[in-house]
Amino acid sequence: MEFISSALQVLPRTEIDPDKWSQSGYHPTPTIIEAAQALYRDHQVEEITRSDASAHNLTVTTNKISQIIEVSKKNNKKSICFVTGVPGAGKTLAGLNIATVRAKEHNDEHAVFLSGNGPLVEVLREALARDESIREGIPKKDAHRKVASFIQNIHHFRDEALKSELAPYEKVVIFDEAQRAWGKEQASKFMQQKRGYPDFNMSEPAFLIGAMDRHHDWCTIVCLIGGGQEINTGEAGISEWLIALKEQYKDWDIYVSNRLNDRDYFWDPELSESISKIACQYEPELHLSVSMRSFRADALSEFASHVIENQPERAKEAYLRIADRYPIVLTRDMGAAKTWVQSQARGTERYGLVASSGAIRLRPDGINVKDKIDASVWFLNDQSDIRTSFYLEEVATEFDVQGLELDWIIVGWDADFRYKNNAWNHYNFRGTSWQGVHKMQRKLYLKNAYRVLLTRARQGIAIYVPKGEVSDHTRPPEFYDETFNYLKACGIKEL
Repeated sequence: MEFISSALQVLPRTEIDPDKWSQSGYHPTPTIIEAAQALYRDHQVEEITRSDASAHNLTVTTNKISQIIEVSKKNNKKSICFVTGVPGAGKTLAGLNIATVRAKEHNDEHAVFLSGNGPLVEVLREALARDESIREGIPKKDAHRKVASFIQNIHHFRDEALKSELAPYEKVVIFDEAQRAWGKEQASKFMQQKRGYPDFNMSEPAFLIGAMDRHHDWCTIVCLIGGGQEINTGEAGISEWLIALKEQYKDWDIYVSNRLNDRDYFWDPELSESISKIACQYEPELHLSVSMRSFRADALSEFASHVIENQPERAKEAYLRIADRYPIVLTRDMGAAKTWVQSQARGTERYGLVASSGAIRLRPDGINVKDKIDASVWFLNDQSDIRTSFYLEEVATEFDVQGLELDWIIVGWDADFRYKNNAWNHYNFRGTSWQGVHKMQRKLYLKNAYRVLLTRARQGIAIYVPKGEVSDHTRPPEFYDETFNYLKACGIKEL
Protein backbone atom coordinates (compact mmCIF):
# COMPACT_ATOMS: atom_id res chain seq x y z
CA MET A 1 0.00 0.00 0.00
CA GLU A 2 2.89 2.29 0.85
CA PHE A 3 4.43 1.69 -2.57
CA ILE A 4 1.13 2.46 -4.35
CA SER A 5 0.75 5.71 -2.40
CA SER A 6 4.31 6.75 -3.27
CA ALA A 7 3.76 5.96 -6.94
CA LEU A 8 0.57 8.03 -7.01
CA GLN A 9 2.49 11.04 -5.65
CA VAL A 10 5.04 10.84 -8.49
CA LEU A 11 2.98 9.78 -11.49
CA PRO A 12 0.57 12.15 -13.27
CA ARG A 13 -3.06 11.49 -12.37
CA THR A 14 -5.61 10.74 -15.04
CA GLU A 15 -9.30 10.26 -14.45
CA ILE A 16 -10.61 6.81 -15.36
CA ASP A 17 -14.23 6.31 -16.33
CA PRO A 18 -15.11 2.92 -14.71
CA ASP A 19 -17.95 2.18 -17.15
CA LYS A 20 -15.85 3.00 -20.20
CA TRP A 21 -12.94 0.96 -18.81
CA SER A 22 -15.09 -2.11 -18.13
CA GLN A 23 -16.57 -2.00 -21.63
CA SER A 24 -13.26 -1.48 -23.42
CA GLY A 25 -11.68 -4.21 -25.55
CA TYR A 26 -9.18 -6.78 -24.34
CA HIS A 27 -6.02 -5.57 -26.07
CA PRO A 28 -3.12 -7.80 -25.00
CA THR A 29 -2.56 -10.58 -27.52
CA PRO A 30 -3.85 -13.76 -25.86
CA THR A 31 -2.52 -17.26 -26.30
CA ILE A 32 -4.56 -19.58 -28.51
CA ILE A 33 -5.89 -21.21 -25.32
CA GLU A 34 -6.99 -17.87 -23.84
CA ALA A 35 -8.48 -16.84 -27.18
CA ALA A 36 -10.47 -20.07 -27.46
CA GLN A 37 -11.83 -19.59 -23.95
CA ALA A 38 -12.83 -16.00 -24.72
CA LEU A 39 -14.58 -16.97 -27.97
CA TYR A 40 -16.41 -19.77 -26.18
CA ARG A 41 -17.68 -17.15 -23.69
CA ASP A 42 -19.15 -15.15 -26.61
CA HIS A 43 -16.43 -12.51 -26.89
CA GLN A 44 -15.99 -11.03 -30.36
CA VAL A 45 -12.74 -11.73 -32.18
CA GLU A 46 -12.02 -7.97 -32.30
CA GLU A 47 -12.06 -7.89 -28.49
CA ILE A 48 -9.34 -10.47 -28.06
CA THR A 49 -6.81 -9.19 -30.58
CA ARG A 50 -4.77 -6.02 -30.63
CA SER A 51 -6.03 -2.97 -32.50
CA ASP A 52 -3.31 -3.20 -35.13
CA ALA A 53 -2.58 -4.87 -38.45
CA SER A 54 -2.92 -8.40 -37.06
CA ALA A 55 -6.39 -7.72 -35.64
CA HIS A 56 -7.52 -6.06 -38.87
CA ASN A 57 -6.13 -8.92 -40.96
CA LEU A 58 -7.91 -11.53 -38.82
CA THR A 59 -11.25 -9.69 -38.89
CA VAL A 60 -11.15 -9.26 -42.67
CA THR A 61 -10.47 -12.97 -43.12
CA THR A 62 -13.25 -14.14 -40.80
CA ASN A 63 -15.70 -11.77 -42.50
CA LYS A 64 -14.74 -13.11 -45.93
CA ILE A 65 -15.34 -16.69 -44.79
CA SER A 66 -18.75 -15.75 -43.39
CA GLN A 67 -19.60 -14.09 -46.70
CA ILE A 68 -18.65 -17.25 -48.62
CA ILE A 69 -20.83 -19.36 -46.31
CA GLU A 70 -23.81 -17.03 -46.82
CA VAL A 71 -23.40 -17.08 -50.63
CA SER A 72 -23.24 -20.88 -50.62
CA LYS A 73 -26.29 -21.10 -48.39
CA LYS A 74 -28.32 -18.67 -50.49
CA ASN A 75 -27.47 -20.30 -53.83
CA ASN A 76 -27.51 -23.94 -52.67
CA LYS A 77 -23.87 -24.36 -53.64
CA LYS A 78 -21.11 -26.45 -52.15
CA SER A 79 -17.97 -24.47 -51.46
CA ILE A 80 -14.50 -24.87 -50.10
CA CYS A 81 -12.08 -22.13 -49.12
CA PHE A 82 -8.37 -22.31 -48.37
CA VAL A 83 -6.96 -19.90 -45.78
CA THR A 84 -3.18 -19.45 -45.73
CA GLY A 85 -1.02 -17.64 -43.24
CA VAL A 86 2.42 -17.27 -41.74
CA PRO A 87 3.07 -19.28 -38.54
CA GLY A 88 1.14 -17.71 -35.67
CA ALA A 89 -0.97 -15.45 -37.89
CA GLY A 90 -4.22 -16.62 -36.35
CA LYS A 91 -5.41 -19.38 -38.70
CA THR A 92 -6.59 -21.53 -35.80
CA LEU A 93 -8.16 -18.51 -34.11
CA ALA A 94 -9.97 -17.63 -37.35
CA GLY A 95 -11.27 -21.19 -37.54
CA LEU A 96 -12.42 -21.23 -33.92
CA ASN A 97 -14.11 -17.88 -34.44
CA ILE A 98 -16.05 -19.11 -37.47
CA ALA A 99 -17.11 -22.23 -35.56
CA THR A 100 -18.35 -20.27 -32.53
CA VAL A 101 -20.10 -17.53 -34.52
CA ARG A 102 -21.88 -19.93 -36.87
CA ALA A 103 -22.79 -22.31 -34.02
CA LYS A 104 -24.34 -19.55 -31.92
CA GLU A 105 -25.98 -17.42 -34.65
CA HIS A 106 -26.85 -20.20 -37.09
CA ASN A 107 -27.39 -23.29 -34.98
CA ASP A 108 -28.96 -25.15 -37.90
CA GLU A 109 -25.50 -25.31 -39.52
CA HIS A 110 -23.91 -27.25 -36.62
CA ALA A 111 -20.51 -25.75 -37.38
CA VAL A 112 -17.59 -27.71 -36.00
CA PHE A 113 -13.84 -27.17 -35.68
CA LEU A 114 -11.89 -30.29 -36.73
CA SER A 115 -8.21 -31.05 -36.31
CA GLY A 116 -6.02 -34.09 -36.80
CA ASN A 117 -3.60 -32.57 -34.30
CA GLY A 118 -4.28 -34.73 -31.24
CA PRO A 119 -2.43 -32.56 -28.67
CA LEU A 120 -4.16 -29.38 -29.93
CA VAL A 121 -7.61 -30.97 -29.63
CA GLU A 122 -6.76 -32.42 -26.22
CA VAL A 123 -5.42 -29.14 -24.83
CA LEU A 124 -8.21 -26.92 -26.21
CA ARG A 125 -10.96 -29.28 -25.01
CA GLU A 126 -9.46 -29.56 -21.54
CA ALA A 127 -8.95 -25.78 -21.26
CA LEU A 128 -12.52 -25.00 -22.37
CA ALA A 129 -13.99 -27.70 -20.13
CA ARG A 130 -12.08 -26.46 -17.07
CA ASP A 131 -13.20 -22.89 -17.75
CA GLU A 132 -16.82 -23.88 -18.42
CA SER A 133 -16.94 -26.06 -15.30
CA ILE A 134 -15.77 -23.20 -13.08
CA ARG A 135 -17.95 -20.50 -14.69
CA GLU A 136 -21.13 -22.56 -14.85
CA GLY A 137 -20.61 -24.59 -11.69
CA ILE A 138 -21.12 -27.88 -13.52
CA PRO A 139 -19.16 -31.16 -13.33
CA LYS A 140 -16.18 -31.18 -15.65
CA LYS A 141 -17.40 -34.32 -17.43
CA ASP A 142 -20.58 -32.43 -18.42
CA ALA A 143 -18.48 -29.51 -19.65
CA HIS A 144 -16.36 -31.92 -21.66
CA ARG A 145 -19.48 -33.29 -23.32
CA LYS A 146 -20.54 -29.79 -24.44
CA VAL A 147 -17.09 -28.89 -25.72
CA ALA A 148 -16.79 -32.14 -27.68
CA SER A 149 -19.54 -31.04 -30.09
CA PHE A 150 -17.62 -27.84 -30.87
CA ILE A 151 -14.06 -29.20 -31.22
CA GLN A 152 -13.54 -32.68 -32.65
CA ASN A 153 -10.67 -34.85 -33.77
CA ILE A 154 -10.83 -35.17 -37.54
CA HIS A 155 -10.36 -38.93 -37.26
CA HIS A 156 -13.57 -39.18 -35.22
CA PHE A 157 -15.42 -37.25 -37.94
CA ARG A 158 -13.94 -39.53 -40.59
CA ASP A 159 -14.85 -42.72 -38.73
CA GLU A 160 -18.43 -41.54 -38.20
CA ALA A 161 -18.75 -40.82 -41.93
CA LEU A 162 -17.55 -44.35 -42.67
CA LYS A 163 -20.32 -45.90 -40.57
CA SER A 164 -23.11 -44.39 -42.66
CA GLU A 165 -23.66 -43.09 -46.18
CA LEU A 166 -25.90 -40.30 -44.89
CA ALA A 167 -24.75 -36.68 -45.04
CA PRO A 168 -22.94 -35.51 -41.92
CA TYR A 169 -24.88 -33.60 -39.27
CA GLU A 170 -22.64 -30.57 -39.85
CA LYS A 171 -23.08 -28.14 -42.77
CA VAL A 172 -19.99 -26.06 -41.97
CA VAL A 173 -16.72 -27.81 -41.13
CA ILE A 174 -13.40 -26.14 -40.42
CA PHE A 175 -10.32 -28.32 -40.95
CA ASP A 176 -7.33 -27.02 -39.04
CA GLU A 177 -3.86 -27.72 -40.46
CA ALA A 178 -5.46 -29.21 -43.57
CA GLN A 179 -2.02 -29.56 -45.17
CA ARG A 180 -1.37 -32.43 -42.76
CA ALA A 181 -4.14 -34.63 -44.19
CA TRP A 182 -2.95 -38.01 -45.43
CA GLY A 183 -2.28 -38.80 -49.06
CA LYS A 184 -3.83 -41.82 -50.80
CA GLU A 185 -1.07 -44.29 -49.91
CA GLN A 186 -0.94 -43.49 -46.18
CA ALA A 187 -4.72 -43.18 -45.77
CA SER A 188 -5.41 -46.44 -47.61
CA LYS A 189 -2.73 -48.31 -45.64
CA PHE A 190 -4.10 -47.06 -42.32
CA MET A 191 -7.76 -47.72 -43.13
CA GLN A 192 -7.05 -51.21 -44.47
CA GLN A 193 -4.70 -52.32 -41.69
CA LYS A 194 -5.96 -50.40 -38.63
CA ARG A 195 -9.67 -49.86 -39.31
CA GLY A 196 -10.56 -52.99 -41.26
CA TYR A 197 -11.70 -51.37 -44.54
CA PRO A 198 -9.92 -53.50 -47.19
CA ASP A 199 -11.47 -51.58 -50.11
CA PHE A 200 -10.51 -48.10 -48.90
CA ASN A 201 -8.48 -46.55 -51.71
CA MET A 202 -8.45 -42.76 -51.57
CA SER A 203 -6.70 -39.85 -49.93
CA GLU A 204 -8.04 -38.38 -46.72
CA PRO A 205 -9.04 -35.10 -48.44
CA ALA A 206 -10.91 -37.01 -51.18
CA PHE A 207 -12.88 -38.95 -48.56
CA LEU A 208 -13.65 -35.89 -46.42
CA ILE A 209 -14.86 -33.81 -49.39
CA GLY A 210 -16.90 -36.81 -50.52
CA ALA A 211 -18.55 -37.08 -47.11
CA MET A 212 -19.62 -33.42 -47.21
CA ASP A 213 -20.70 -33.82 -50.86
CA ARG A 214 -23.52 -36.08 -49.60
CA HIS A 215 -25.47 -32.94 -48.67
CA HIS A 216 -28.15 -32.36 -51.32
CA ASP A 217 -28.30 -28.58 -50.94
CA TRP A 218 -25.28 -26.72 -49.65
CA CYS A 219 -22.26 -26.98 -47.36
CA THR A 220 -18.96 -25.20 -46.80
CA ILE A 221 -15.53 -26.57 -45.98
CA VAL A 222 -12.88 -24.22 -44.59
CA CYS A 223 -9.28 -25.49 -44.90
CA LEU A 224 -6.72 -23.72 -42.74
CA ILE A 225 -3.28 -24.11 -44.35
CA GLY A 226 0.08 -23.56 -42.67
CA GLY A 227 3.06 -23.08 -44.97
CA GLY A 228 5.98 -25.44 -44.48
CA GLN A 229 4.36 -27.41 -41.68
CA GLU A 230 4.01 -30.94 -43.07
CA ILE A 231 6.02 -32.88 -40.50
CA ASN A 232 4.95 -36.51 -40.61
CA THR A 233 4.92 -39.51 -42.94
CA GLY A 234 2.05 -39.47 -45.41
CA GLU A 235 1.11 -35.81 -44.93
CA ALA A 236 0.29 -34.72 -48.43
CA GLY A 237 0.19 -30.95 -48.14
CA ILE A 238 -2.45 -28.92 -49.95
CA SER A 239 -2.11 -30.79 -53.24
CA GLU A 240 -4.39 -33.74 -52.39
CA TRP A 241 -7.29 -31.41 -51.63
CA LEU A 242 -7.03 -29.68 -54.99
CA ILE A 243 -6.45 -32.90 -56.91
CA ALA A 244 -9.65 -34.35 -55.42
CA LEU A 245 -11.60 -31.23 -56.37
CA LYS A 246 -10.16 -31.22 -59.90
CA GLU A 247 -10.84 -34.89 -60.58
CA GLN A 248 -14.01 -35.66 -58.63
CA TYR A 249 -15.87 -32.56 -57.44
CA LYS A 250 -15.87 -30.11 -60.31
CA ASP A 251 -19.19 -28.52 -59.31
CA TRP A 252 -17.79 -27.13 -56.07
CA ASP A 253 -16.98 -23.42 -55.75
CA ILE A 254 -13.31 -23.06 -54.83
CA TYR A 255 -12.04 -19.95 -53.02
CA VAL A 256 -8.31 -19.71 -52.41
CA SER A 257 -5.85 -17.31 -50.88
CA ASN A 258 -3.83 -15.42 -53.47
CA ARG A 259 -0.71 -16.81 -51.77
CA LEU A 260 -1.65 -20.48 -52.15
CA ASN A 261 0.76 -20.98 -55.04
CA ASP A 262 3.78 -19.85 -53.00
CA ARG A 263 6.59 -22.34 -52.54
CA ASP A 264 5.76 -22.59 -48.83
CA TYR A 265 2.54 -24.39 -49.78
CA PHE A 266 3.71 -26.26 -52.91
CA TRP A 267 7.19 -27.71 -52.71
CA ASP A 268 6.81 -29.53 -56.06
CA PRO A 269 7.03 -26.94 -58.93
CA GLU A 270 5.44 -29.26 -61.53
CA LEU A 271 2.48 -30.00 -59.28
CA SER A 272 2.13 -26.28 -58.53
CA GLU A 273 1.87 -25.52 -62.24
CA SER A 274 -0.73 -28.25 -62.74
CA ILE A 275 -2.85 -27.10 -59.81
CA SER A 276 -2.75 -23.48 -61.01
CA LYS A 277 -4.97 -24.51 -63.93
CA ILE A 278 -7.92 -25.35 -61.64
CA ALA A 279 -10.77 -22.84 -61.77
CA CYS A 280 -10.55 -20.94 -58.49
CA GLN A 281 -11.63 -17.58 -57.14
CA TYR A 282 -8.55 -15.90 -55.68
CA GLU A 283 -9.31 -13.91 -52.54
CA PRO A 284 -6.50 -11.87 -50.94
CA GLU A 285 -8.58 -11.66 -47.74
CA LEU A 286 -7.97 -15.38 -47.21
CA HIS A 287 -4.28 -14.83 -46.41
CA LEU A 288 -3.17 -13.90 -42.89
CA SER A 289 0.17 -12.16 -43.36
CA VAL A 290 1.00 -10.84 -39.88
CA SER A 291 2.13 -13.05 -36.99
CA MET A 292 0.13 -12.70 -33.79
CA ARG A 293 1.97 -15.33 -31.77
CA SER A 294 5.27 -13.48 -31.54
CA PHE A 295 3.80 -10.16 -30.62
CA ARG A 296 7.29 -8.67 -30.23
CA ALA A 297 8.51 -10.20 -33.47
CA ASP A 298 6.36 -10.02 -36.59
CA ALA A 299 9.41 -11.04 -38.64
CA LEU A 300 10.15 -14.21 -36.62
CA SER A 301 8.68 -16.56 -39.22
CA GLU A 302 10.83 -14.88 -41.89
CA PHE A 303 13.92 -15.28 -39.73
CA ALA A 304 13.18 -18.97 -39.08
CA SER A 305 12.68 -19.63 -42.79
CA HIS A 306 16.02 -18.03 -43.67
CA VAL A 307 17.79 -20.08 -40.97
CA ILE A 308 16.55 -23.43 -42.24
CA GLU A 309 16.92 -22.46 -45.91
CA ASN A 310 20.65 -21.79 -45.44
CA GLN A 311 20.43 -18.04 -45.93
CA PRO A 312 22.52 -16.72 -42.99
CA GLU A 313 22.90 -13.14 -44.23
CA ARG A 314 19.17 -12.77 -44.82
CA ALA A 315 18.51 -14.42 -41.44
CA LYS A 316 20.81 -11.88 -39.78
CA GLU A 317 19.00 -9.00 -41.47
CA ALA A 318 15.62 -10.34 -40.37
CA TYR A 319 16.82 -10.84 -36.81
CA LEU A 320 18.22 -7.32 -36.56
CA ARG A 321 14.69 -6.04 -37.18
CA ILE A 322 13.34 -7.92 -34.18
CA ALA A 323 16.29 -8.21 -31.79
CA ASP A 324 15.17 -5.31 -29.57
CA ARG A 325 11.71 -6.85 -29.10
CA TYR A 326 12.37 -10.56 -29.31
CA PRO A 327 15.55 -11.96 -27.75
CA ILE A 328 17.09 -15.12 -29.21
CA VAL A 329 20.20 -16.49 -27.50
CA LEU A 330 22.55 -19.36 -28.25
CA THR A 331 24.31 -21.56 -25.70
CA ARG A 332 26.11 -24.85 -25.25
CA ASP A 333 25.23 -25.02 -21.56
CA MET A 334 21.77 -26.44 -20.79
CA GLY A 335 21.90 -25.09 -17.24
CA ALA A 336 22.49 -21.59 -18.58
CA ALA A 337 19.58 -21.97 -21.03
CA LYS A 338 17.22 -23.01 -18.22
CA THR A 339 18.33 -20.14 -15.99
CA TRP A 340 17.84 -17.67 -18.84
CA VAL A 341 14.23 -18.62 -19.69
CA GLN A 342 13.31 -18.77 -16.00
CA SER A 343 14.72 -15.29 -15.44
CA GLN A 344 12.99 -13.85 -18.51
CA ALA A 345 9.48 -15.07 -17.63
CA ARG A 346 7.23 -12.73 -15.67
CA GLY A 347 4.07 -13.55 -13.72
CA THR A 348 2.09 -16.31 -15.42
CA GLU A 349 4.26 -16.41 -18.55
CA ARG A 350 4.94 -20.00 -19.51
CA TYR A 351 8.23 -21.56 -20.59
CA GLY A 352 9.25 -25.05 -21.68
CA LEU A 353 11.72 -27.31 -23.44
CA VAL A 354 11.20 -28.50 -27.04
CA ALA A 355 13.20 -30.60 -29.48
CA SER A 356 12.81 -32.47 -32.74
CA SER A 357 11.29 -35.95 -32.47
CA GLY A 358 14.47 -37.15 -34.17
CA ALA A 359 16.75 -35.58 -31.54
CA ILE A 360 17.66 -38.99 -30.11
CA ARG A 361 21.18 -38.09 -28.96
CA LEU A 362 20.12 -35.26 -26.69
CA ARG A 363 19.35 -37.95 -24.12
CA PRO A 364 22.78 -37.70 -22.42
CA ASP A 365 21.82 -34.09 -21.66
CA GLY A 366 18.59 -35.19 -19.99
CA ILE A 367 16.40 -34.53 -23.04
CA ASN A 368 14.55 -37.73 -23.92
CA VAL A 369 12.21 -37.15 -26.86
CA LYS A 370 10.95 -40.74 -26.63
CA ASP A 371 9.16 -40.00 -23.34
CA LYS A 372 5.64 -38.92 -24.25
CA ILE A 373 4.23 -35.86 -22.48
CA ASP A 374 0.63 -35.48 -21.28
CA ALA A 375 -0.17 -32.44 -23.45
CA SER A 376 -3.03 -30.99 -21.37
CA VAL A 377 -0.97 -31.27 -18.18
CA TRP A 378 2.22 -29.93 -19.79
CA PHE A 379 0.47 -26.89 -21.29
CA LEU A 380 -2.21 -26.12 -18.67
CA ASN A 381 -1.20 -27.12 -15.14
CA ASP A 382 0.56 -24.67 -12.83
CA GLN A 383 4.09 -24.61 -11.43
CA SER A 384 3.26 -26.97 -8.56
CA ASP A 385 3.02 -29.92 -10.98
CA ILE A 386 6.36 -31.53 -11.93
CA ARG A 387 4.85 -32.79 -15.22
CA THR A 388 4.32 -29.29 -16.59
CA SER A 389 6.49 -27.36 -19.03
CA PHE A 390 7.66 -25.18 -16.14
CA TYR A 391 9.94 -27.86 -14.71
CA LEU A 392 11.97 -28.10 -17.94
CA GLU A 393 12.25 -31.85 -17.40
CA GLU A 394 9.75 -33.24 -19.92
CA VAL A 395 10.42 -32.28 -23.53
CA ALA A 396 7.77 -31.63 -26.17
CA THR A 397 8.40 -32.43 -29.83
CA GLU A 398 7.06 -30.78 -32.98
CA PHE A 399 4.09 -33.15 -32.86
CA ASP A 400 3.17 -31.93 -29.36
CA VAL A 401 3.54 -28.20 -29.95
CA GLN A 402 2.36 -27.62 -33.51
CA GLY A 403 -0.60 -25.24 -33.31
CA LEU A 404 0.15 -24.34 -29.69
CA GLU A 405 2.58 -21.94 -28.06
CA LEU A 406 4.55 -20.91 -25.01
CA ASP A 407 5.94 -17.53 -24.02
CA TRP A 408 9.56 -18.65 -23.79
CA ILE A 409 11.19 -21.83 -25.06
CA ILE A 410 14.47 -23.70 -25.11
CA VAL A 411 15.07 -25.43 -28.45
CA GLY A 412 17.37 -28.44 -28.14
CA TRP A 413 19.25 -28.80 -31.47
CA ASP A 414 20.55 -32.28 -32.24
CA ALA A 415 22.60 -33.82 -35.06
CA ASP A 416 19.51 -34.92 -37.02
CA PHE A 417 19.53 -31.51 -38.73
CA ARG A 418 23.18 -30.52 -38.80
CA TYR A 419 25.18 -27.94 -40.71
CA LYS A 420 28.15 -29.32 -42.62
CA ASN A 421 30.19 -28.10 -45.60
CA ASN A 422 28.06 -24.94 -45.95
CA ALA A 423 24.77 -26.84 -46.22
CA TRP A 424 22.12 -28.46 -44.06
CA ASN A 425 22.41 -32.23 -43.77
CA HIS A 426 19.53 -34.51 -42.78
CA TYR A 427 19.89 -37.60 -40.59
CA ASN A 428 17.80 -40.22 -38.86
CA PHE A 429 19.11 -42.21 -35.89
CA ARG A 430 18.58 -45.95 -36.43
CA GLY A 431 19.94 -48.69 -34.21
CA THR A 432 23.31 -47.42 -33.05
CA SER A 433 24.19 -44.75 -35.61
CA TRP A 434 22.99 -41.82 -37.68
CA GLN A 435 21.78 -42.66 -41.19
CA GLY A 436 21.59 -40.08 -43.97
CA VAL A 437 18.12 -39.08 -45.17
CA HIS A 438 17.90 -39.11 -48.96
CA LYS A 439 14.21 -38.88 -49.85
CA MET A 440 13.20 -35.28 -50.57
CA GLN A 441 9.92 -35.58 -48.70
CA ARG A 442 11.64 -36.92 -45.57
CA LYS A 443 14.09 -34.02 -45.78
CA LEU A 444 11.14 -31.64 -46.00
CA TYR A 445 9.55 -33.14 -42.88
CA LEU A 446 12.78 -32.73 -40.92
CA LYS A 447 13.30 -29.17 -42.07
CA ASN A 448 9.71 -28.32 -41.19
CA ALA A 449 10.10 -29.87 -37.74
CA TYR A 450 12.73 -27.23 -36.94
CA ARG A 451 10.59 -24.53 -38.57
CA VAL A 452 7.76 -25.46 -36.20
CA LEU A 453 10.05 -25.45 -33.15
CA LEU A 454 11.53 -22.05 -34.01
CA THR A 455 8.08 -20.43 -34.27
CA ARG A 456 6.48 -21.68 -31.02
CA ALA A 457 7.58 -18.91 -28.64
CA ARG A 458 5.67 -15.66 -28.20
CA GLN A 459 8.45 -13.73 -26.50
CA GLY A 460 11.89 -15.31 -26.92
CA ILE A 461 14.05 -18.38 -27.52
CA ALA A 462 17.17 -19.98 -26.11
CA ILE A 463 18.79 -22.42 -28.56
CA TYR A 464 20.88 -25.16 -26.98
CA VAL A 465 23.49 -26.87 -29.17
CA PRO A 466 25.44 -29.59 -27.30
CA LYS A 467 29.22 -29.63 -27.22
CA GLY A 468 29.22 -33.33 -28.05
CA GLU A 469 31.53 -35.95 -26.61
CA VAL A 470 34.81 -37.13 -28.17
CA SER A 471 34.41 -40.65 -26.75
CA ASP A 472 30.85 -41.10 -28.12
CA HIS A 473 30.73 -41.95 -31.84
CA THR A 474 27.05 -40.90 -32.00
CA ARG A 475 27.71 -37.34 -30.85
CA PRO A 476 31.28 -36.19 -31.51
CA PRO A 477 31.87 -32.42 -31.33
CA GLU A 478 32.10 -32.12 -35.13
CA PHE A 479 28.42 -33.10 -35.39
CA TYR A 480 27.50 -29.91 -33.53
CA ASP A 481 30.29 -27.33 -33.91
CA GLU A 482 29.40 -26.22 -37.45
CA THR A 483 25.73 -25.92 -36.55
CA PHE A 484 26.61 -23.70 -33.59
CA ASN A 485 28.86 -21.50 -35.74
CA TYR A 486 26.23 -21.27 -38.49
CA LEU A 487 23.59 -20.11 -36.01
CA LYS A 488 26.02 -17.46 -34.75
CA ALA A 489 26.48 -16.35 -38.36
CA CYS A 490 22.70 -15.87 -38.51
CA GLY A 491 23.08 -13.08 -35.96
CA ILE A 492 22.17 -15.01 -32.80
CA LYS A 493 24.22 -13.87 -29.82
CA GLU A 494 25.92 -16.40 -27.58
CA LEU A 495 24.59 -16.38 -24.03
